[in-house]
Amino acid sequence: MNRFLIACLLIVHSASSWGQDTPATDLRAALAVPQTEDSRTREHVTLNGHFPMKAPENPAQWYARAENLRQRVLVATGLWPMPERTPLNPWIGPIAKRDGFTVQRVSFESLPGHHVSGLLFRPSEDIEAPEAGRPGVLCPHGHGGRMQVYSDAEIAKKIAAGEEHFAASGSTPKLARCATLARMGCVCFMFDMLGYADSIQIPYEIAHRHANARPSEKAPDENGWVFFSPEADLRLQSIMSLQTWNAERALDFVASLPDVDPERLAVTGNSGGGTQTILLGAIDPRIKVGFPNGMVSTSMQGGCYCENCNYLRIDTGNVELAALFAPRPQAMSAADDWTRDMMTDGYPQLRWLYAMIGNESDVYCRPMLDHPHNFNYVTRATMYQWMNKHLKLGLDDPVVESDWVPLTEAESTVWGEDHPAPTNTGEPHEREVLRWFEKQAVANLALPKGEPAKKAFDETIGVAWRVMLDPTVSQDDSVKLESMTHNALGKYSVLTAVLNDTARDAKIPFAVFHAGTPDPQSMHAGTKVIWTDPAGIEVAVDAAGNLNPKIAELIESGAAVMTCDLALQSKNRGKTPENGARLIDDKRNYSAFTFGYNRTLTSERVRDLMTVIAWTAKRSGDKVRVIGTGYASTWAAAAVAFSHDAVAKVMLDTSEFRFADAGAYSDERFVPGAVKYGDLPALLAGCAPTPLRVFGESGVVPEMTSVLYSANNASDQIESRDGEIAESDLNWLAK
Repeated sequence: MNRFLIACLLIVHSASSWGQDTPATDLRAALAVPQTEDSRTREHVTLNGHFPMKAPENPAQWYARAENLRQRVLVATGLWPMPERTPLNPWIGPIAKRDGFTVQRVSFESLPGHHVSGLLFRPSEDIEAPEAGRPGVLCPHGHGGRMQVYSDAEIAKKIAAGEEHFAASGSTPKLARCATLARMGCVCFMFDMLGYADSIQIPYEIAHRHANARPSEKAPDENGWVFFSPEADLRLQSIMSLQTWNAERALDFVASLPDVDPERLAVTGNSGGGTQTILLGAIDPRIKVGFPNGMVSTSMQGGCYCENCNYLRIDTGNVELAALFAPRPQAMSAADDWTRDMMTDGYPQLRWLYAMIGNESDVYCRPMLDHPHNFNYVTRATMYQWMNKHLKLGLDDPVVESDWVPLTEAESTVWGEDHPAPTNTGEPHEREVLRWFEKQAVANLALPKGEPAKKAFDETIGVAWRVMLDPTVSQDDSVKLESMTHNALGKYSVLTAVLNDTARDAKIPFAVFHAGTPDPQSMHAGTKVIWTDPAGIEVAVDAAGNLNPKIAELIESGAAVMTCDLALQSKNRGKTPENGARLIDDKRNYSAFTFGYNRTLTSERVRDLMTVIAWTAKRSGDKVRVIGTGYASTWAAAAVAFSHDAVAKVMLDTSEFRFADAGAYSDERFVPGAVKYGDLPALLAGCAPTPLRVFGESGVVPEMTSVLYSANNASDQIESRDGEIAESDLNWLAK
């Protein structure tokens, strides 16, 4: 007797939700389920949402969470695994002298042909004989640019409000902190964000003011593609990715200087520079002290294109990302902007974490709610005190910023007669940059042959798919059975119900087809086959309105067959992909404004299917079989890859689908990063060593899939068949 079906019926009876058992004259009517609504049919999270940090209960819990978050940051920014650190080829210009410090123009190559420009500040006593072992401080400047200048009226107003003290040096506030840090004994480098000052190879309008989706370009590989195109996003190539890489290489540059102690590195930035400080602190352990200002917040997470990338802030936010710096010392401020609630929402959680794994005094947030969004004289004073203490500069507190003569245009412009500007700019340069990242990914993700392939896959490609799909399953007691009925279909019967995953607020309608009458005593024991298809539950209905012959064949083979409506599949569930449920109404049409904060529809469907698999396997007391058809084969392959212990066999008809075919953000099949990490063949590979029969691949097993099955000593468990699924294949699945 089929324990799974009997369990369903007993649960129905005990819950007093038993539906009347009646012969069904209309199969579609028998498959009808009550209209359901869950979290996927409601408004999505946007960058202006609420992103609280949940304080961990113990160190072990945090360390596990922190490892996953770091992987998320690296995958999201396109740096998993890290590209090759090619030669920087730095150019350092002549010295400009000021009272207490010097300035030099700098450029280096973060990757071949792409130049990062900026200004290098050093203590003036190092002109003749640089002192070894100085702290190095990296300063990402934030929006407004390195050379942001206040007008006379603006600086007068700020001085009157106590936000600045000097009309001369205070008029260039981004450079003011570099000058004082150099006077304090630090080597300080401020580099240009893309499109600002001397960063001319990718225009400001592209990096920070992009408005419309750039067209999908099915061009030959040698022509490449550009930022904000589906081709770029399918490889997780973004402006944020390039800026994060530029920041990482800028830190390499600072650490390489002969007068810098690579064990005394710090980073501080405000606003967009604060975002870069958060990310750099999260992924680079070389940084010992941090001051990410203006963006550590549970509110607005960063409104610019350069501050958003796919997957970065799903179920997390800037406070928790900043927490990845713990237990290293870091400080920030709360101002009259989106950080205003930090003192009660964010900072207490950071203090709890630091107290638990380090020293509570090593994190500090200064309330400055009478000041607007800033890195002004008062905030900079807090930063100087923090750097003095934790870089062990030994200066008297407080460190007081003093005036200085602003730099001339010649002293602050990197490109000139002595150092000509690069000529490779605009779209051709974009294509060069993205082509380089693509080649790096291909080389770094190539799998070795034999047994080592399994470990290499798990540690690189497997990690990336975990980030992209987030394949978590709720605890069993969170999944409830609801709204069930049982109908006769001639010599078959169908049970319809809804799985309510209360932990995820996800409702999954399903139908189970089996032999015999609705009477539990007449049901035959058999295997459990879960069939997922783009048509959802209605894959069970053929064009004439009858039961799908393949399902009938599976039942005749002794199986009970379950079909499901995964996330947003049912026409009875309100919003569907066809009416735009997966897109946010944002004038800036860029995927990361949606998928930087919300899971893709593919991710939601994989999670739903995993819930169905786990729930069914546990209640039936046996492993299940899975069949996936069309592009639903991607959900099936992924669910099996992350549910090996619950699946006995899997059969997929891929119809030659590839994620590369999803060439628009609005396509419900769109999964950023899928092409970079092996596309569908990688998901098929993840199924190893589960027995797998594949159709729709012209009788060929994709190379990556073959390599992984071989590495798992399961080459005899994978086969690719030409043609359509036949009765013998269904018998194989149900056997």
